[in-house]
Amino acid sequence: MTAVMTEDREIRLSFERADEIHDGLDRAVDALIESAAADVNCGILVTRNEPGSYTVAFDESVPFGQTREAIAA
Repeated sequence: MTAVMTEDREIRLSFERADEIHDGLDRAVDALIESAAADVNCGILVTRNEPGSYTVAFDESVPFGQTREAIAA
């Protein structure tokens, strides 16, 4: 797994093995939850960009306190 944090609002993840995805995404969401109290205007969006590539980020379209999932078009 490779993870890159950008601007404390987004974590980009790349996975080579499917069995790493669930745990890796959980850890990324947990990392953002820790800093979520500073930005009560948004929740967390987990986006599958392509197979093995995900973004976990604060997103204003998601209500505070919620985590949602999306698949990029």
